Amino acid sequence: MMTNVKKRSSYNQAPTVHIKQCDDQAWQGYEQIAQVLQSQISSLSVKKSVLVIECYPTVRQDEIIKALETRLEPVMVIHSEEAALPGDQIKQEIQRYLTDDRVFGYMSPCTIDEFYGKDQLQELKDKVNAVQEGLVVIIGFGASLVTEGDVLVYADMARWEIQQRYRSKEFGNWRMDNQEEETLRKYKGGFFFEWRMADRLKRQLFNRIDFYLDTNLKDDPKMVTCEALMNGLQQTASQPFRLVPYFDPGVWGGTWLESHIDLPPQEKPYAWGFDGVPEENSLYFQFGPVRIELPSINLVFFKSRELLGDRVFARFGAEFPIRFDFLDTIGGGNLSLQVHPTTDYIKQTFGMTYTQDESYYILDSKPGALVYLGVKEEVDAQQMWQDLERAQAGEIAFPAEQYVNIYPANKHEHFLIPAGTIHCSAKDCMILEISATPYIFTFKLWDWGQVGLDGQPRPVHLEHGSKVVQWDRRTKWVEDELIDRVEPIAEGTGWKEEQTGLHEFQFIETRRHWFSEPVTHDGNGSVHMLNLVEGEEAVVESPDGEFDPFVVRYAETFIVPASIKRYTIRPSGPSVGQTIATIKAYVRA
Repeated sequence: MMTNVKKRSSYNQAPTVHIKQCDDQAWQGYEQIAQVLQSQISSLSVKKSVLVIECYPTVRQDEIIKALETRLEPVMVIHSEEAALPGDQIKQEIQRYLTDDRVFGYMSPCTIDEFYGKDQLQELKDKVNAVQEGLVVIIGFGASLVTEGDVLVYADMARWEIQQRYRSKEFGNWRMDNQEEETLRKYKGGFFFEWRMADRLKRQLFNRIDFYLDTNLKDDPKMVTCEALMNGLQQTASQPFRLVPYFDPGVWGGTWLESHIDLPPQEKPYAWGFDGVPEENSLYFQFGPVRIELPSINLVFFKSRELLGDRVFARFGAEFPIRFDFLDTIGGGNLSLQVHPTTDYIKQTFGMTYTQDESYYILDSKPGALVYLGVKEEVDAQQMWQDLERAQAGEIAFPAEQYVNIYPANKHEHFLIPAGTIHCSAKDCMILEISATPYIFTFKLWDWGQVGLDGQPRPVHLEHGSKVVQWDRRTKWVEDELIDRVEPIAEGTGWKEEQTGLHEFQFIETRRHWFSEPVTHDGNGSVHMLNLVEGEEAVVESPDGEFDPFVVRYAETFIVPASIKRYTIRPSGPSVGQTIATIKAYVRA
């Protein structure tokens, strides 16, 4: 008797870049790491040496010191943050950036030295100078302010792991006694203040660190030489690669991600899938037997021109301006009815230089799936806003169907959403969201009476929304400009290329290729982000052998750096002989 066996997904949840010729420059565990540091210190042949361990905020400093003290036997350990300003004083000084809002602040220009007392810092320097013999260890966020030291270690971690430590209440924000505060506010403190400050320090230090310490896993550190790490970044910026994905539950979460990517079942359904957000995702680098995890933003910082291209770097600086992520409402609920700020508003109000233009690519859907987009022709804007305010006050359920256009959402359709356009995915859509990167700037207008996973109402921002809604985005304009505007571009034997958007108001161009034979892509001076939206498997290759063949599978997002001037993609494995498809995004010239 035959039984139905569910086919396992081929989606790779742990994509890894194998770094060549550096196998002997990475170590795992405190025992090995201490031995390497001891050897480095001994090689200095001096009576007194200083080991500086500069830490990203929320690194477990106590764990590091406890492990190294017994192995390195320093004569003095200095916690640099003893010289930092008290949390209450810091909070007072940065309140204008944090604001009272639960979600939004203003991008802070602060640097770490502003939050260290000069006299207190000098006291620590005097302590170091007073030691005549032996090892002094200085650790903390700001440790490098005390002294340059003889050996400099940078202790880092992925942005996603920081969020997990916020959620578990293990950590609050830097110098703040706010472990118990809601995660939204802690995330806001990180996003608008401390991560910006920490990244500025990281970028200043990286050209002189000796070792890079991966502190993502508790009691399981990995360390690599700076030389090997930079070698790994250079190799990655010269070949196609994937980011390490992560998946998160949400109130409207569905079933598609769990079933198609073989995610472990959980009580709260998966709503988000992040596999193309360099500011949030991480990279795995394999050095022989040791796998290092590092924030993928490090690649953006330190190989900007190779990754982004000169033109994109000149426009955006060391920022990755494109984002791919998944929104799963299949079997779930509606996303919030929302709008994103215009460029002028986001710049003036939040200090961002560009806004969250976006689009919904329908990767999959069930019959009856819908997308809300733009307002109806006859809508009275004042009346609609009054009803939104009444809904927010709990007086009515907002009658979205009365005011907002509703369109069927079918597989492979593409809905364009320039900033200022009211929009929402209803249930039963599996969306590949292709957008510009400033991804937290969503002004919810109506949340269908839902509450967050913490049981609290999710933030609604009618005041912000009222200042950015573009009321001329009405039915005719929406249907002419924003819905599945597919235009043929070129075709050849076994392939065709289509333009699917985005709107002329948006800086991202998207192209879809259908192919059963190899198709060639030109680099055109911009980094490319792609997803295999149809078919089980494809392989990316260099016509000139500049990089090794790179295999991608269904629904995987991958990046092709601007340093690659030309590449081909062809069906491979089970997809040979079939017509498959990729969607590609890049920055328009």
